[in-house]
Amino acid sequence: MFSKRATPSQDFGDIRAFLGEGTSFSGTLQFEGAVRLDGRFEGDVSGGDLLIIGPSAAVRAEIQVGSLVVNGRVEGNIVARKRVELLATAQVSGTIKTPTLAVSDGAVFNGTCEMRREETKVVRLGQKREEEELQSAEQR
Repeated sequence: MFSKRATPSQDFGDIRAFLGEGTSFSGTLQFEGAVRLDGRFEGDVSGGDLLIIGPSAAVRAEIQVGSLVVNGRVEGNIVARKRVELLATAQVSGTIKTPTLAVSDGAVFNGTCEMRREETKVVRLGQKREEEELQSAEQR
């Protein structure tokens, strides 16, 4: 879970959108592919793929993405379906929900973390048979 590595373990691929240092945006960001934020952002972020928060970024948002790499400041709730990686200069305050969390030495995280794999339904064998019998009786 904790590593000394200061570089992200992912290949970012092609970055489709970029908010540069010295710029600010308030609103909703929806995306596919990889997006990088190095400026100030406030609002909601949702995307199916990778969000990169650069070292100069200050983000206050509700974030729902596939994967997240943080190297700047984030305040808000984070839901990542695959992975969250906090690099050495990351400062995160809020809730993180993800199946995989990697935290580098030097990263700061204040909040709560919930790590779960996809929810599975547990059915007792006796209960399953009873349900099947009920369904077949209803079909008659």
